[in-house]
Amino acid sequence: MDSKIKTIEDLSLNAWPSHQIQYYDGWLLRFSYFYTHRTNCVEQVGESTIPCGRKIRYCEEEYTKWGTPAIFKISPLVDPSFDGLLEDRGYMIQHRTIVMVRDDITDLMDRSAAVRFDGSRHKEYGGVRLTCSAFIPRAWIDALFALKHTTNVMHKSIVPSMYRAIPKETLCVQVRDGSRFIGTGLGILDRNYAGVYAIHVHPDYRRRGIARQIVSMILEEAALRGVTGAYLQVVSDNEPAKRLYRGLGFREFYEYWFRVR
Repeated sequence: MDSKIKTIEDLSLNAWPSHQIQYYDGWLLRFSYFYTHRTNCVEQVGESTIPCGRKIRYCEEEYTKWGTPAIFKISPLVDPSFDGLLEDRGYMIQHRTIVMVRDDITDLMDRSAAVRFDGSRHKEYGGVRLTCSAFIPRAWIDALFALKHTTNVMHKSIVPSMYRAIPKETLCVQVRDGSRFIGTGLGILDRNYAGVYAIHVHPDYRRRGIARQIVSMILEEAALRGVTGAYLQVVSDNEPAKRLYRGLGFREFYEYWFRVR
């Protein structure tokens, strides 16, 4: 087992709590009303003693009760034969994701951002203002919903509680053009890593380098707090995003995907 992959998988679980979790013989059953695949899937985190076929049937029954399909996450930590078993049972691959890492961010300790009275930091870029604070305000979550076109009533109800349940220090970046909220980013600090999440920019403001500024601000703030490395996750076929992250010093580390029937 690659210990670094295991570490990042553990950090990812801490970074994005599910609405409900069951632990079943070394497997985590995560459920969040189908908000994302990552928070609505089965993840293998420990040793198993029950035959896989029986466990898969149990998971299928539990997710049926929740009203969603059973989804299994397949990472390099999972035995390849399990992926084949799911394929034989009619499970298809969805949402291939690349995990990228930057091994050293200690050169990014930029202290040029102005510090506000409330401890947040801000800087101007291209006519917009980026602000980084240590808490996640409801206005940021509402802006994220708007940028992602989230309209599901249940998601709007439960997702704020999922963000409040993050047990680690956060770096919340918001971007405004005057009073207009046009960008988001979230850093989650755990051990010596900064996880980079929720990078979104309004379509009217894309291709201006704002996403790069959001990620840079997260990494700079993390470095100031003594964090030494960073990771992020990007959909495998999102070439523009991967180019952006490579330009910021990230490298592709491993891939995972989901099996759904």
